[in-house]
Amino acid sequence: MSLEKLADILFPEIGKTPEYYLEKYPKRNLKEGAVVGRYAPSPTGFQHIGGVFAALINERLAKQSEGIFFLRIEDTDQKREVEGAIEDTIATMKNFGMNFDEGMTGEHSEIGNYGPYRQSLRKEIYSTFAKDLVKRGLAYPCFCTPEELNAVREKQMAEKITPGYHGEFATCRNLSTEEAIKRIEAGDKYIVRLKSPGNINNRVEFHDLIKGDISFPENDQDIVIVKSDGLPTYHFAHAIDDALMRTTHVIRGEEWLSSLPIHVQLFDVLGFDRPNYAHIPTIMKNDNGSKRKLSKRKDAEAAVSYYREVGYPTEAVVEYLLNIINSTYEDWRAENPTTDYHEFPVALEKMSKSGALFDIVKLNDVSKELICKMKADKVYESYIAWAKDFDKEMYDLVTSNESMSKEIFNIDKDGPKPRKDFAKWEDVKEKIFYFFDELFNKESDENIELPKTLSLEAAKEIINVYADKFTFNIGSQEDWFEELKEIGTELGYCTNRKEFKANPENYKGMISDVAGAVRAALTHRSNTPDLYTIMQIMGEEKVKSRFKNFI
Repeated sequence: MSLEKLADILFPEIGKTPEYYLEKYPKRNLKEGAVVGRYAPSPTGFQHIGGVFAALINERLAKQSEGIFFLRIEDTDQKREVEGAIEDTIATMKNFGMNFDEGMTGEHSEIGNYGPYRQSLRKEIYSTFAKDLVKRGLAYPCFCTPEELNAVREKQMAEKITPGYHGEFATCRNLSTEEAIKRIEAGDKYIVRLKSPGNINNRVEFHDLIKGDISFPENDQDIVIVKSDGLPTYHFAHAIDDALMRTTHVIRGEEWLSSLPIHVQLFDVLGFDRPNYAHIPTIMKNDNGSKRKLSKRKDAEAAVSYYREVGYPTEAVVEYLLNIINSTYEDWRAENPTTDYHEFPVALEKMSKSGALFDIVKLNDVSKELICKMKADKVYESYIAWAKDFDKEMYDLVTSNESMSKEIFNIDKDGPKPRKDFAKWEDVKEKIFYFFDELFNKESDENIELPKTLSLEAAKEIINVYADKFTFNIGSQEDWFEELKEIGTELGYCTNRKEFKANPENYKGMISDVAGAVRAALTHRSNTPDLYTIMQIMGEEKVKSRFKNFI
């Protein structure tokens, strides 16, 4: 009995041929060297920072080569699909400045001529290619039950044989066409497997765009290509999709490296040109001196939602990821401090071959550098956009004091070394709370920070005198400090460090103690921006009120 009849019984609804789809999705008309890359997540959960990392590499290479970056949703494992995951993927990528040229734009919408871009809607396409493989004797139905497969696996493990469906263990491989048809007509459940032409003793030489030249044994496993529900496995679907969508570069995590023998074989068996493969390093974390994979379960920073919740500007996260992608980014940024990061040329050959180390301290440095260069108006708008969702109290205070808030965010912005107070918007409250009476008045005396050389009693003595003698509208910062020194000298504090060290018994302390007392009275903190500027922003009435309350 013919293989064609078997193919028709397995796929009775399929009338098209592979040639139909190869013509429907022709080679793209792009310039030579243009990269067609994709981000192809499964909608089984919300976004991991590793996904953003992989997507960014694909997006940058596609854009800088005038190619195509598309989104494909790989949802063949429908039991594990999480509601809202597709929308979360699209929103996340948009939030991180990555826009797709083609692909899914919503759960039920898409753009582009190479779709559907959702695998569950491409069943007819996969079945067409599976039917063709059956016709050519390169695929067959398998009737083995899960219990039978488990028994075989246990036997293989006990005898230290490579587990899997191969060689003598591929029992359905040698079923006659007549027997297979008889079992299908009898209602036996089945899946469809590839009849692997591979020999484990042969090796495949392959060039990975990151790992370099690699060699591996041919695949000899008769892998499942169509499941019992009629949907394809990931291995089969991705090969067909990447071929028909004319993907030139498959850039994915190195955890897929072990699957490369299967994928290369599938491209060859299906008659497709192999794409370029690049296996990117896994994002690692330094955990007490040892490296481990960044974990969704253990590490808050693994989830993309974390960066929004604590308030890292997405541009800062992107710039940090570019640092991981190519170590040359840091030098490029130093040489091009005001250039848009999109101008940086990402290169796969410059990627680390080993694990990419995620360092939250380094991210903070990158983010501080970015925020300190923002104009005060942008800091204000960015901050209130975050606070609206994550700190309602601060949102209300800052927006109802817009003018003062912008002055706060403008402190030391114009100098050659702008202050780097904030790594993320979550940091803002602690750094500026003292400008707002509503927050400042909640502070207890226990939280007042003073110079180590100054007691609270001595600080109150200083403020008792200073509050009566200081001049608010004195003119300049220099004039203000001169007056502070005069008042401090009258109180017995020394203005000359050498003199104080030589004769400490002659003084109550240094003039820095006087400034520390003023700072403590106004802010309760020992590390703040310039005191004169703080006083000018607070205004005379608030400054005098703070002095009075401190005493």
